[in-house]
Amino acid sequence: MSDHHVYVIECADGTLYTGYTTDVERRVAEHDAGEGAKYTRGRTPVALRYTESFGSRSAAMSREYAIKSLTRAEKRRLIGDAE
Repeated sequence: MSDHHVYVIECADGTLYTGYTTDVERRVAEHDAGEGAKYTRGRTPVALRYTESFGSRSAAMSREYAIKSLTRAEKRRLIGDAE
């Protein structure tokens, strides 16, 4: 069962934010309402650009770390939007 998700959202200023959640729809709504991570507050609206699902929290957290370690260009390629 895939209860753990990694997601990438694009903020209104064009920056990308990567996070972990157990409910992607709820979490993106929180970001969009300005109630998500401190980074995304004031950068609304946000758009969900990419998700991956995992069977364990540790696998999802490892992937989140790996995505956060990518360069901006690599993240753009991951979400299918090469710069």
